[in-house]
Amino acid sequence: MAPAPRRAEAMKAVLTDDRFSDPNWIFERKHDGIRCIAIRDGGPVRMLSRNDLSLNERYPSVAAALDAQPGSRFAVDGEVVAYVHGEASFGSFGKPGATLYYYVFDILWLDGEDVRGRPLLERKALLRDALVWDDPIRWTEYRVGEGEAMFAEACASGWEGVIAKRADSVYTPRRSRDWLKFKCEHGQELVIGGFTAPRGSRIEFGALLVGVYDADGALRYAGKVGTGFDRATLKDLGARLRELVREDSPFADAPRLRDATWVEPELVAQVGFAEWTSAGRLRHPRFLGLRIDKPARSVVRET
Repeated sequence: MAPAPRRAEAMKAVLTDDRFSDPNWIFERKHDGIRCIAIRDGGPVRMLSRNDLSLNERYPSVAAALDAQPGSRFAVDGEVVAYVHGEASFGSFGKPGATLYYYVFDILWLDGEDVRGRPLLERKALLRDALVWDDPIRWTEYRVGEGEAMFAEACASGWEGVIAKRADSVYTPRRSRDWLKFKCEHGQELVIGGFTAPRGSRIEFGALLVGVYDADGALRYAGKVGTGFDRATLKDLGARLRELVREDSPFADAPRLRDATWVEPELVAQVGFAEWTSAGRLRHPRFLGLRIDKPARSVVRET
């Protein structure tokens, strides 16, 4: 008998620009949500983010649905996704009328057995029978072999992209090339290191100053993010930023900005953008939301 996992220790995918089809791989929709490992060992479920923060109080409807499952000993991996008016987006979290779903795509432990060493398709079969699939708990559909067709459909449908997974891969608690990300557009996490002053009718701040950590652990400036904020987001984020104000820049290559206010690099923003420039700056970035499931120090440029 193997004990239930105590920490999240999630397997992570590697970003790639190589789109392919292969009968030895499966392909799933890439959801734009919060990664969640749900662990239930006879008692109430524990919902953990990638950095082991409890998600139970943040997503109580999902926790209640997992507690109501007939099976009481499981650990599953999935993504909590927010929908507003039938559309899913990361920016929908916390908005009025948002409905949450938990899209489950893997199983780590079941009835005292650690199943992470089993091939992915075997784990999928175990997962199918382990839970009752009723909203807000949703099965993650997948296709075998049809990566290019699914990627084209994903982008045409406005999805974030596709996750490709080697069909015989085991579940490893690290980033692995057995799982690959096909993204329809560029986007990733960026650390907030400061903000500029608001102008005109804008409140709280003008733009976020963001960056990524390099291989030596230095925070490198990646540009300004000045779009993607509604009034409620500006108020909430402005209040958070004021609590983190510091005198000097956290960036190793701080830009010279007369209206900059620097902050402790603790908050992580999800940012969509057109591309990286040759100077390491974001082109046409827009704010999508704050991430709670990733420590700032782990944010690096995805390549």
